Amino acid sequence: MTELERYDRNKNGRIDKWEWAALELEDRKRRIDDEDAKRDAQRRMTWFALSGMVLYPFAILMASLFGLSDAAGLIADIATVYVVAVSGVTAAYFGFNAMTSSKSSPPPPSFSENDDHRRTEE
Repeated sequence: MTELERYDRNKNGRIDKWEWAALELEDRKRRIDDEDAKRDAQRRMTWFALSGMVLYPFAILMASLFGLSDAAGLIADIATVYVVAVSGVTAAYFGFNAMTSSKSSPPPPSFSENDDHRRTEE
């Protein structure tokens, strides 16, 4: 089955305006679902990173309580790098969210008179 046959629902050999609109609607729905999944994944990653940053001092405390003073010292030594990295992830998340929300979504495409006669290539 070729691409034309797959999207030509009334089998007249061309993509009509209503078929094109259905394709655009399907594409929009898929794009919205993908964007939602991406935002959810980014949100989970940010919350996981922030939770780790909040729980990091407790890891040092627990290592000290269990008598692992060398481990506590090593964990404390890398704390600054960890905090900077997590802060970068969080700042990137909020920064890109702000940039994306400030952009307006593109206007829907308009159809011209010749769209009914447009043929797709195989």
